Order: sequence, then C-alpha cells, then structure tokens
Amino acid sequence: MFSPVAVGVDGSPESLAAAEWAAREAVRGGRPLRLLHVRNWHPRQDGTEIAHAAERRRARRVLRAAEERVLAACPEARPYGEQVEGPATAALVKAAGDAEALVLGSRGLGRVTGLLVGSVALGVVAQATRPVVLVRAGTEGEAFGAGRRDVVLGVDVTEPCDEVIAFAFEAARRRRTRLRALHAWRAPDPLTLGPGEIGLVGDPQRAGEWLSFLSAVLQVRRDKYPDVEVLETVAEGKPARALVKAASGAELLVVGHRLTDRPGMPRTGPVTHAVIQYTDCPVAVVPHH
Repeated sequence: MFSPVAVGVDGSPESLAAAEWAAREAVRGGRPLRLLHVRNWHPRQDGTEIAHAAERRRARRVLRAAEERVLAACPEARPYGEQVEGPATAALVKAAGDAEALVLGSRGLGRVTGLLVGSVALGVVAQATRPVVLVRAGTEGEAFGAGRRDVVLGVDVTEPCDEVIAFAFEAARRRRTRLRALHAWRAPDPLTLGPGEIGLVGDPQRAGEWLSFLSAVLQVRRDKYPDVEVLETVAEGKPARALVKAASGAELLVVGHRLTDRPGMPRTGPVTHAVIQYTDCPVAVVPHH
C-alpha cells in the first residue's frame, strides 16, 4: 500500500485549507489521505478522565468536519481519521516520517497583527525528515485540475540538492503545469574577491553565467521529465525576497531545508524561515542532508 499524504487538523480555517490541499495532492498521487488530530494540541493542566473524554469528543468533531470539507471539495479522495496523543510537534514529526508528505496549516505573517507562523509548524519543518507543505487559508486551490499556475523552485546552484529538484519536477508533472526554477545571486564585493579572482564586469554577463550554471544543474531532471516545461530564471538580490516575489500567485513554492547532526535545537534556515512567513502560496519544504 502506498504511504499516505498526512495532514494535521485542529479545526482552524488554516488546517481545513490544508486538508483540502492535501486531498487534491493525495488524489494526484493515487494515495490515501490520513487526517490526523493531535489530542492536547494545546496541553491543559486538567488531566481528569472527564477532560480526556471531552477532548476525544472534540477530536472526533474536528476529524468529521475535516472529512466533510475534503469530500465536498474532492470526492475522489480516500480520507481516514486518526487521533494521537501529543505533544503536537513530536506527534506530527513522527507522522511525517510515515507519509509521502505532511501538510499543515500556516498563518504566515499577518499584515495587521504581525502574527508569526505557528511554533508547532516551525518545529515540525525543522525536524521532519520528509517533505512538509504549509498551506494558508484561501490558498488551497481552485477546482481540481484548474489553475495551471507555475510551480516555483528555489535552487542554490552552488549547493544543489537533487531531492528538492526531483520533488519540484514531480509536483509540476502531476499538475501538468510549468516549473519555474529560480536562482538568486549577489554581485561580488571587491573586498570579498580572493587573490587573482576577477569579477565579471557587467550584470548581464553575471546573470548569463548563473543561468548557465542553473541550466546544467537541472539538465538531468529535464531529461527524466521531458513533458515538464521549465523556465529557468536568475535574479540579483536576496534569495528570500526573490522567491517571495516569484511565488506570488504560484501553485506551489518548493524550497529545501538542510538537516544537520549538530547538537542543539533544530531550526530552519533564514531563507526557508522567511518564505514560509511571507509567501502567499503553499510552500513545500523538502529536507535533505
């Protein structure tokens, strides 16, 4: 049996949007949809049996509402609900390890309140060893099969990662849409050039060099996915800013997250952290070593 697409649901508008997005993704891949509710998502001091029973009833309502939302939007989906015990981050990281991908609701960065993406979602992204997709309410997609908007891929050509590139190509293939690959570059600072190094004179020349590098990095996957139209682009500036701009109105933004064995609390890198706060489309974070 294929591993499922898993989605964490807690009754919030963001989690229902995530469930709908995950259902479409599961249907595209011919996979079941696992609706997951973590009890004690917000742990309480009251640990009586009455409180536990009430929490289980609430979990059933949350799962039922998510299933109804999923089937109304995507009747072809095969959802099944499951309750698990918290804490939330650990439970969701474990669920991600058994899934094709884990989908979570994201609040992003509120324009008025400045409310950051939930700490649970950030913790899961930092620790998960499988792709995590963050979805905001209102960005879960149009009617199934509609849209044909770009899948955007962020590529660092100096340290390319095949897992991230492969995920983006497969996402574009399933959606029958164009893949836009973007590398952001910074003009060399005279103070940072080493002995004997000469920076290219003009910006067009620098851009052309980076575009050649990007094309070489993508060639293997282009050969494996001949039906995927690829637009290779480069932009001068900070990567996070360039990606947020490129992903405006996109179907999906795909970025990588480097896993490390360093001691201490796992955390997302600055580019990944920025795009999941500010991007207005779903963001897939693909872990890699």
